[in-house]
Amino acid sequence: MTEAHTHGVEDLCPAGGKLYEQALREGRISTGDAEPARCLVDLGLLHPALDDIDRLEPIAPTVVLHRLLRASEDRIADERRREERLTEAFQPLLRIDGQRPEPDRPAAVKVLGGGEQINRAITEAMAEADRELLTIQPSTHSGERMQAAQAASLDRDQALLDRGARIRTLYQHTQRHVPFIIARYEQLRGDAEARTLDEVTDRLIVVDRAVAFVPANKDRTWALEVRHPALVDYFATTFERLWRLATPMYPEAVRPPTLGGVTPRQRAIAALLVEGRTDAVIADRLGLNIRTARVHIAKLAATLGSESRAQLGYLIGQSGILDQARRAPQALGTPRAPRPH
Repeated sequence: MTEAHTHGVEDLCPAGGKLYEQALREGRISTGDAEPARCLVDLGLLHPALDDIDRLEPIAPTVVLHRLLRASEDRIADERRREERLTEAFQPLLRIDGQRPEPDRPAAVKVLGGGEQINRAITEAMAEADRELLTIQPSTHSGERMQAAQAASLDRDQALLDRGARIRTLYQHTQRHVPFIIARYEQLRGDAEARTLDEVTDRLIVVDRAVAFVPANKDRTWALEVRHPALVDYFATTFERLWRLATPMYPEAVRPPTLGGVTPRQRAIAALLVEGRTDAVIADRLGLNIRTARVHIAKLAATLGSESRAQLGYLIGQSGILDQARRAPQALGTPRAPRPH
């Protein structure tokens, strides 16, 4: 049984094209010869001969072309009439809509390129703020760059504090004793707090819970300015949860407790070792250089009496130091009353 054709005359199959050419040259072909290309009959290119129904005669190409062009013109005319009806139906609605003022809303998400554009956008957002600034500052291996950025933003942060706003910043534990960070907070006048965690997310800035800035690429040369309320609220909620888990750094520094001779830094490393992380990954996630990370791993192994990496993972699990850390009181992260200005 011959399958129905799935093409039009403009996409004639090779077998159909060959048979149509044969029919034009010979004047007619048998129905048997036309069996491989029944599409020729369906498309109106062949029709039965009046004197012999077992023979098929071709329709002249000029007749076929004229018929197809006329059908195409009819379709185009129908579409144009439809366009006119749609325009007529929507014209009154367009007039009504044109009377409404366009809302002057900034884009929900905007891509910012280059440090100058990013800093300008942050400065403009902070200039309009008067409630709070939430920031996460992950460890960076370029201390000079970080010091320059902190110094450049000092006046901007002080202006925000002068308007009665509050500033809260999360750092990694590796930064809690960095001199220029402590000195910066000592220069600020107002309600500014800082806490630290072993691991934090990538850089985040949330201004008045109305706009957030996050990196858009790995080296942070591009950023996203986010104003979508749901996304900004998500970022702020994430910050609050990390803040409650963090250890106070400024204005009242609290030293995390040592459990079983294992320091907080070593516990953080132990948790990553149990996950099977390499030395390089551990160093990157905790903001350490790889040599320092290996020194802490060696001290942890010595404390637990481990003689190999595999044994160290087993002894960490047996020691219960990670469970003790989870059960430790959370008083270190409890909110405090704002300091008087």
